[in-house]
Amino acid sequence: MKIGPHTLSSPVFLAPMAGVTDRPFRQLCRTMGAGLVVSEMVTSEPHLRNSDKTRLRMDHQGEAGPISVQIAGTEPEKMADAAKYNVTHGAQIIDINMGCPAKKVCNVAAGSALMKDEKRVAEILSAVVSAVEVPVTLKMRTGWDHDNRNASVIAHIAEDCGIQMLSMHGRTRTDAYKGKAEYDTIAMVKQQINIPLVANGDITSAQDARAVMEYTGADAVMIGRAAQGRPWIFREINHYLATGEMLAAPGQQEISQIMQDHLTNLYDFYGEYKGVRIARKHIGWYCKSHQSENEEQVIAFRKHINTIESAQLQLDEVMTFFNTITKNRPIAA
Repeated sequence: MKIGPHTLSSPVFLAPMAGVTDRPFRQLCRTMGAGLVVSEMVTSEPHLRNSDKTRLRMDHQGEAGPISVQIAGTEPEKMADAAKYNVTHGAQIIDINMGCPAKKVCNVAAGSALMKDEKRVAEILSAVVSAVEVPVTLKMRTGWDHDNRNASVIAHIAEDCGIQMLSMHGRTRTDAYKGKAEYDTIAMVKQQINIPLVANGDITSAQDARAVMEYTGADAVMIGRAAQGRPWIFREINHYLATGEMLAAPGQQEISQIMQDHLTNLYDFYGEYKGVRIARKHIGWYCKSHQSENEEQVIAFRKHINTIESAQLQLDEVMTFFNTITKNRPIAA
């Protein structure tokens, strides 16, 4: 699969997730087989560019390409300017956020709220595509609510404006992440457009990925929450798509190394104080995805690890705990 001049290594992508897909997590997922990783959304507001949050979100040092940066906003001129600014700072693909259902985003008519204003959608997409020479992609939902599934209209607008890839989450904005994703809308849109379409939503296993691709005709799948605590899901899906066989789950030794490298990179990227705190949620996700016969032990550990302030002590405690309870048992699929 290609996006503009970029040939992607696999049809399994990492979805952009605020507070999750920072540089350490993107790099980890890339090594685990993600064909494309998309950054956390970056605001189009110029006055926020110098904030620590935005600065870190725009840090792509050492990342393998293509580097895809998601931008969010409501005004065509600001979105176009944000696209140009990010390209000058390393972005090789610009992704436009029209999929985020968060209230703080939708309350200012950004994210998936934009789908209510089809004229504004066309203005934003045209402005961004015209502003940069790199490929521009779009992340969206099936519509605003169940009575207003206008994904087909938005998809045609996107293609006409020069968008080079469309990613669609199989829920409406009002669904947020409740209920089950539906793929009929994605399948319908795929039949109507000529640009690549990526299916997203409730894909939590290799079997899910193949089933969704076959049902919708999608060119690729995008993994979000299922990669939290299970970054090896990308290679599992790639292997299953290529061979039809399930890849053996990683063992304790490999999991320990993955966690050690991930936590160390978080400390290096954020510094000890912030790195320790951001690491806590990732540790929780690793715990959640872990097969353990002693749930109480895991719960107690998660409470304990959240009290630790030292990076080295946090890392040591994590390694000791997982090496103790796993005893070479694999992580649950």
